[in-house]
Amino acid sequence: MGGDPPGVSRERGRATDPARLRFDGWIAGTGTSSGTRIVLGHWARSPFGPFSDVMVDRADGERLLLAPTPETADFIALTYAFDAVRIVPVRVSVEAGTWTVRAGALDMRFTTGRRGPLGLVLRAVPGALARRPAWSALLDVPARLLPTGVRTRGSAGGGRREWYGARDLRPIVTVSAVFEGDDLGVMAPVEPPVRFGFGSVPRRPSVTRVTTTVALGRGHTPFRSRA
Repeated sequence: MGGDPPGVSRERGRATDPARLRFDGWIAGTGTSSGTRIVLGHWARSPFGPFSDVMVDRADGERLLLAPTPETADFIALTYAFDAVRIVPVRVSVEAGTWTVRAGALDMRFTTGRRGPLGLVLRAVPGALARRPAWSALLDVPARLLPTGVRTRGSAGGGRREWYGARDLRPIVTVSAVFEGDDLGVMAPVEPPVRFGFGSVPRRPSVTRVTTTVALGRGHTPFRSRA
């Protein structure tokens, strides 16, 4: 994915625009045979510094956010919709295509496979282009024609708008996950689509390298990056 994703490091940069915020990193989405769907955000660069968060759409319909700090939890919960929010340590490590995620009561491991044709095409997209909302808006046209729930732009909570600029894509080939002591089963498609925001992750479990841009709504309190 343009090199293996880094672990969370306090030394990475931060975005600083108070009205349009940028998050650079990876989004991993998978279903499980238990019916629980999981979305991991692993951000190497963000207004909050490097961090990771997990969104869980449970088989019983509960939407749960696992976030590492009150400020990241508040920001994400205002942007997306959840039934419950838990502030817990979220640790992600990546080694030789194997991702290990520990987030409170969630223990998950998954492995990625080789890029397909779409991944090769996305990897060729220059970072400067992927960061432009106009590029994401252009990609949203073909995305809406696919029966996957994937969107690259849309309205978010708190009067915000979002754009997703994909830069790479790898399939997830194996998943093991335990939540609150229950084995969630084997990997399965993300079906039905997750219900946190205006779009879902791809139906086929995958990891996407992405630049996410969030425009704050009118009347927002100016955001200040963590020093």
